[in-house]
Amino acid sequence: MRRLFTLLPLLLGACSPLTAFNGVVPKDRGGSVVARGQAYGAHPRQRLDIYAPRKLAAGERLPVIVWFYGGSWNSGEKGGYAFAGRALAARGFVVAIPDYRLVPEVRYPAFLEDGAAAVRWVRANIARHGGDPERIVLAGHSAGAYNAAMLALDPRWLGADRAAVKGLVGLAGPYDFLPLDVASTQAAFGQVTDLPSTQPVSFASAGDPPALLVAGANDTLVRPRQTTALAGRLQAAGVTAETRLYAGVGHIGVMTALSRPFRGKAPVLEDVSAFAHRVTEER
Repeated sequence: MRRLFTLLPLLLGACSPLTAFNGVVPKDRGGSVVARGQAYGAHPRQRLDIYAPRKLAAGERLPVIVWFYGGSWNSGEKGGYAFAGRALAARGFVVAIPDYRLVPEVRYPAFLEDGAAAVRWVRANIARHGGDPERIVLAGHSAGAYNAAMLALDPRWLGADRAAVKGLVGLAGPYDFLPLDVASTQAAFGQVTDLPSTQPVSFASAGDPPALLVAGANDTLVRPRQTTALAGRLQAAGVTAETRLYAGVGHIGVMTALSRPFRGKAPVLEDVSAFAHRVTEER
């Protein structure tokens, strides 16, 4: 374990996605992958993996988390997030982690179109893997939190399927990032003429699903003000929006805190699990 803590900065510096980290970190034994590479579209990156608790009773229908990873909309792959899928599955969820098309092959809104297609696939197919298609939480980290927020708040993407979204979880998400002053946002959104229409804060309104928005207080990549800005807009619209700012945690740390070795850094897994169970309770 001490060796893992020593190697962490090197591993995270070696690649933008957490693939190397995922390769060495111990996983939760209570969750396992139950399906890999499920196609939700024709493109090679339109695939998703599914995780579920190891002890899943026949006929049981658990709440579902669709998790979108980060990577500045230009990097990442679903296999690098097995540690998160297994951690959440061990807490009683069926978890889908989709890949999606990336910059520079595509730009906005292609990654949102892919996210919406993945959610529609989940609604149509997740019951075969023990999930309840009517109890879905959209979640993600960084650029993935942006994707989750836009799908949850902007009705353009999911249409009638948005009714199944019972909650939104965002970790260190960019929700209010105009002007486009960094290379990654310029590459992903620079061609858009109506830039406010790309911002999650523009769509906060009454009737949105409840949200849990968390960030590391030491995040210098996506400042915590983005979290408080979206929470404030949702609260002003009468929507329940909880925030957590974790002291001593940075941009990547809020994600790695889902893993077994780093849970002492911040109670991210506990907070996310408790919120997702609460908003998906059957009534």
